[in-house]
Amino acid sequence: MKHDGELHTLTGAYALHSLTAAEHEMFTAHLADCPSCRQEVAEFSATAARLAGAATLPAPARMRDAVLHGIESVRQLPPLLPDSGRPMTFTAILRRKAITLAIAASLAGAAVLGGVTVWQKQLAEEARQQAQASERRLQDVSAVVAAPDARTVRGRTTTGAGTSVVSSKLQNRAVFIGTGLPDPGAGRTYQLWFDDHGTMRPAGLLTQDGATLMQGGIQGASGVGLTVEPAGGSARPTSRPLLLLNLPA
Repeated sequence: MKHDGELHTLTGAYALHSLTAAEHEMFTAHLADCPSCRQEVAEFSATAARLAGAATLPAPARMRDAVLHGIESVRQLPPLLPDSGRPMTFTAILRRKAITLAIAASLAGAAVLGGVTVWQKQLAEEARQQAQASERRLQDVSAVVAAPDARTVRGRTTTGAGTSVVSSKLQNRAVFIGTGLPDPGAGRTYQLWFDDHGTMRPAGLLTQDGATLMQGGIQGASGVGLTVEPAGGSARPTSRPLLLLNLPA
């Protein structure tokens, strides 16, 4: 049989339906005469509902550490009780605090784990999309290189890097292949260009060696250029070309 003082410690367990049948019956009867406990039960129930909804969203970075730190540093106050002439015992207050903190930790842990699950699903989806994009780029590059009318021109940049451009009029596309391109520097990037008989047209950015499908068609282009530009690229070349290659007629 629980004393009245101990009944005040059961608000969190009651809100989470964690009481035994006998405790539930006693506490339900206690709620009828204790507005402080009714308020705490309502607050615990609302918090549980909010955390259950939050579990479907990604957990913010370092959320678990912040919650655990808060549990250790925030002082738990006893409930505001009407003056009954019988103060709560120190043991009852400590027990109430332990139960409340355990419930808070459980709810926060459920939210974190739910967020991690969603985060893992998002990572898997992003990986799948990246794999599909890489496969499409490989297919596009292969279609140009394997085209029956594919033609290749080769050259070297002013820095000595080896380059090749494979073009296909049937595909109306070109592939740039670079080997030994040095780091363009902080805040800089390599940019490809189509030379439309004297007018330079942006054709994509390079971040590393390898084969890159140039953006845009080769129709109307007489050559291909390569420059170093500010990160993000430029609408027009802003530096001397590292490479100019003539496309096959």
